[in-house]
Amino acid sequence: MTTRAQIRWLEDGRRLHLHDGPIDLIIEAFGKTREIDAAYRAATGRFVQVLDELCRELVLLRQPARTNGPLPSGVVARRMVTAVTPYCERTFITPMAAVAGAVAEEVLGTMTAAAMLSRAYVNNGGDIALYLAPGEHFVAGMVERPDRPSLFGTATLDSAQPVRGIATSGWRGPSFSLGIADAVTVLADRAATADAAATVIANAVDLPGHPSIVRVPARTLVPDSDLGDRLVTQGVGELTSAETAAALDAGVATTHSLLADGLIRSVALRMREDTRVVGSGSAFIALTDNRSFVHA
Repeated sequence: MTTRAQIRWLEDGRRLHLHDGPIDLIIEAFGKTREIDAAYRAATGRFVQVLDELCRELVLLRQPARTNGPLPSGVVARRMVTAVTPYCERTFITPMAAVAGAVAEEVLGTMTAAAMLSRAYVNNGGDIALYLAPGEHFVAGMVERPDRPSLFGTATLDSAQPVRGIATSGWRGPSFSLGIADAVTVLADRAATADAAATVIANAVDLPGHPSIVRVPARTLVPDSDLGDRLVTQGVGELTSAETAAALDAGVATTHSLLADGLIRSVALRMREDTRVVGSGSAFIALTDNRSFVHA
């Protein structure tokens, strides 16, 4: 068992902060006090094992996903592979694209197996796994820029909907992106699924070869990055409104493809204060301004 893990209460005394290396969780459970306590005990007990399990299979998890490829042995690692496999023939992707969502799912599943809760969530750096008992709902904020947090909208989710995962990706976030979206927020049935899809769609929001976009090989920033020498976005300069629209259009096209395959439910794409909302669940996404909408 790791001795690295840090576990503490946040100032509100309701939410638990779990930190171990690159994994940074905020969890909250709702229900009777004894059930909440049981859920938190289960979460912390499982959490301290997760990073070591993933590290044992890291070489495999950093390899490009492929159909009928080798399966890892760990339950979280297998969830990562399952989440990215639908994309492996469309584009380059590794199981690491789903790691945050897969970890959130695992900890949430441990909580709900140990306790009778009304609601619960596990937020892993913005990738969120949700539990909703019948009749319950959540309102989740959508962050415009991870480096300067502010909300550009909200997503209202209730127990009658299938959505139990939310994930956000963009070039300003903690993970690398091949595209130029400020934020792509995906609603899907599971957190790992949303995580993988957010990566793919955010990569698609792009203007290849544009001189105002600064890109560097991922390996020069993180030597053991799963992206290797692929160029990741490190800066986006001046763009015209038409160029911004063209980049978002590319992301919307990819979104429609994933919706048609039943991989996701809805998406909000954000770039330069312009927003596109796409998907069957778009009625549950509300923006904080009057930017444009695209409905499937």
